Amino acid sequence: MRIAFCAALVMGLVLPAAAQQQDAAVPVGVVKAERKPIADALDFVGRVDAINRVEIKARVTGFLEQVLFKEGDVVKEGAPLYRIEQGLFQAAVEQAQGALERSRAAKSLSAIQLQRAQDLLDKNAGTVVARDQAKAADQQAQGAILSDEANLATAKINLGYTEINAPIAGKISKTNVTKGNVVTPQSGTLTTIVSRDPMYVSFPVSQRDFLRARESGNHVDVTGINVRLRFADNTYYDQAGRINFVDVSVDRATDTVLVRATFPNPSGALIDGQLVRVFAEAGTPTEKVVVPQAALIADQEGLYVFVVEDGKAAVKRVKVSGETGADAIVEQGLAGGELVIVQGLQGVRPDGPVRATPVQGNLNQG
Repeated sequence: MRIAFCAALVMGLVLPAAAQQQDAAVPVGVVKAERKPIADALDFVGRVDAINRVEIKARVTGFLEQVLFKEGDVVKEGAPLYRIEQGLFQAAVEQAQGALERSRAAKSLSAIQLQRAQDLLDKNAGTVVARDQAKAADQQAQGAILSDEANLATAKINLGYTEINAPIAGKISKTNVTKGNVVTPQSGTLTTIVSRDPMYVSFPVSQRDFLRARESGNHVDVTGINVRLRFADNTYYDQAGRINFVDVSVDRATDTVLVRATFPNPSGALIDGQLVRVFAEAGTPTEKVVVPQAALIADQEGLYVFVVEDGKAAVKRVKVSGETGADAIVEQGLAGGELVIVQGLQGVRPDGPVRATPVQGNLNQG
């Protein structure tokens, strides 16, 4: 009886201790280090540029009668933007039209007088001088017509300039001049229109990177290089771009060559002037180990990750060569297949017990 009681007491003490040890295991989320085909990539700082950018300016002087667009809207090519008071310009057209009618009437009279002088000369009733004077007057009348026609065309053009329309399709900025103000060709930019789709992204490439590509001995067709973008919030743009231009000279101030890529922009996510990170991928992909960037931890010795081995957290020192999407490319330290801890890192200690659970979905949140 006493022996049974003691055995029960010992079991009662041992079981809670074992249960406490099991409860001490830190719950963590893990993913498997994968081997993926990764192309060599370089990253740069780039700037988004609209392919077409137009500064709208007045071409005649007058009172601004109407502003016909909503600031920030997308406008079509030919859409009316501003209207300048037309009265004086319409009057100038009518005045030029009247001058042209007078010139045409004078030409009709000079033609009759020339014919009459020629007839008299043919009948020996007139003089050569009179005929020549009539001919000169007729030619002057013809010149006056040409001059007045040009004046009428100019007046009509100026009248047309009172209607300021969008020369391109795109997104329009705010208006710098409001209704009722006098605008002139010297008033500066009234507003700006930038095209939206596609967009350019320009980025400088250092001479070091160009020399590195040359030393590799591989001729790379720049039109075949995939270019991806990352925004300031670390999200990636969902459209790939293509390089379409490499400058012919090196910038002497920065020792870089300007490179430009074209990106589709159907949703308008790219904005003119925006700063982005540019990732250029080239060459034949090779298999490399990748892990989520959320798994990386930095200390004075460099980078490391925690992996699960035999129910415990083990430290693995790693060397990272870059990133692909939300993953980091591991050059040294992992062989692939390891269970890497990405969640619950704040409670993990080296060689400490852990309880691993596979993680799915967004791994950027550690």
